[in-house]
Amino acid sequence: MLEHELNDLITLTGRGTPMGGLMRRYWLPALLSEEIPEPDSPPVQVRLLGEELVAFRDSQGRIGLLEEHCSHRGTSLFYGRNEDCGLRCIYHGWKYDVHGNVLDTPAEPGISSFKDKVHHTAYPTVEAGGMIWAYLGPCDKQPPFPHY
Repeated sequence: MLEHELNDLITLTGRGTPMGGLMRRYWLPALLSEEIPEPDSPPVQVRLLGEELVAFRDSQGRIGLLEEHCSHRGTSLFYGRNEDCGLRCIYHGWKYDVHGNVLDTPAEPGISSFKDKVHHTAYPTVEAGGMIWAYLGPCDKQPPFPHY
């Protein structure tokens, strides 16, 4: 039987844990491609390494994997509308693209540059073998996806 501390060291995978840091350095299977089968299909909740995420396929067929809670007020983007190359929060209308860029903030004046100052957490994805794979680690440490 492992001591409590050693057990935590090798089993806890949340952000900021040693094992979480290690696992985030690899491409991880996030969901099946069939779960988001076509452009603008409804978003899907995904939980990876203790993080609550939402996956969607935008109007161009690109896969987005975003932190689930809206940067504006923290509401779930799982209930968002997938439309016009982005995922729109149903509560206040903020819209995000697959890279986490804020595309629209309807409550802000048209000349406001506030949306350019906010970036939502988004993770790179690759679709291969009927799966959607995600990389959750540091950008500068991202390995190439192993195409076989």
